[in-house]
Amino acid sequence: MPSKSEIDKAGRILSDPKREYDETALKLDFVFADFRKEHLAPLTRLTLELQRWLQTYGGEYYIAQRLKRQPQILRKLRRLSVRLTQLQDIGGARIIVESNSDVDRLIEFLEKKFNEETYDVVRKTDYREMGRDDTGYRAFHFILDIDGYKIELQLRSRIQHYWSESIERTFVIYGYRLKEKEGDPEVIQYFKTFSDVLFSIENGRSISREYEIAFEQERQLAEAIISASRDGRNLSGFVNEGIIKTMAEKEGHGGEELSNWILVFDWTDGNFVTWDVVGRDADQAIEKYTRYELDFPEEEKYEVVMIGSSDISTVRHTHSHYFGIEHHNEALEAMDSSIIGLSSRMSMDVGARRILSTLKRRRYWGKNTIKVQTLKNHYCQNIASFDYSLQVLRDRGFIIGSDPISLDIKKNGEIADLV
Repeated sequence: MPSKSEIDKAGRILSDPKREYDETALKLDFVFADFRKEHLAPLTRLTLELQRWLQTYGGEYYIAQRLKRQPQILRKLRRLSVRLTQLQDIGGARIIVESNSDVDRLIEFLEKKFNEETYDVVRKTDYREMGRDDTGYRAFHFILDIDGYKIELQLRSRIQHYWSESIERTFVIYGYRLKEKEGDPEVIQYFKTFSDVLFSIENGRSISREYEIAFEQERQLAEAIISASRDGRNLSGFVNEGIIKTMAEKEGHGGEELSNWILVFDWTDGNFVTWDVVGRDADQAIEKYTRYELDFPEEEKYEVVMIGSSDISTVRHTHSHYFGIEHHNEALEAMDSSIIGLSSRMSMDVGARRILSTLKRRRYWGKNTIKVQTLKNHYCQNIASFDYSLQVLRDRGFIIGSDPISLDIKKNGEIADLV
């Protein structure tokens, strides 16, 4: 095994975008690969141990592991200005459970197991309450020291994972790594707000109609920015469900052994290119992983990832964005009714909802009317779509009168649902 100083030298030189790739860099590439490889055995040991423990957990879960991609590691070294040996997430496992309260229960369960099995817990970080300042990411992280190597364990609820997969899918379409703070600040802000909204809903906290409207405005702005920057990418939108069946047949065991899978993803069209199963042997796995990274370089819009699982079908849940891009005509999904139940309100444009909110708040009902120009110029001057949005409200029967106007008291129930 190379020395710590040699490993850090490899990270420093390989992450320098201005340095020519010479014989020194070639030699250090092998040092880098060896260091990354050494994380695989302790990572696999942890994942198998977790699977054994979770048999007595008593709840639904998905679990998988991954070894961080070389380009991703090098970008992180540049972004954080840290040494390669300081990174604590080269090897990582992920467990997804149903709800945030299940995450709490799982934390308690695992802490007890770690104490019983004398695992060295280096650090615990809970991003769930506030979300990360830079992106809004939410999860609970353990950092473990296993055989001298730092391994990260992420715990997420289904909704926290939904957010994470949404931002990954958007990266595929947008072309900017939003989780690494690339891209327009307005798009990043949308995802931070989206994370806050999902967290509030998951924890039973109410969201005001004004906040919903502001959030929908952020979403529409983010969609417009992404749509304008797509550079002609033509995403197929095909979700490759059949590939899981083929991979499961290749797996050929009853789910008790762990296999490492290499997935090659082309984000110019948002789909699989190829896949390979490499088993658990670390030398063989890293050799193939490195070869695939060379054959399918990131600069040509490919992404190569190695994921470990005892049941490949779980990867469809833990890393769903690798299996094709759904709803690719809109980079960002509207608020999903199956998750937060707000789709009916989101079916009306933001301008119309703001007009409704203004009229309702100022009690313009029935005989209490207001001139259209007064409403437009004094109370709704920032609504660029005012004329169109007002017509939408007329068509829905919410507005009575031609000018002056007011809200129809008979529609009070529907209006209350919207604003």
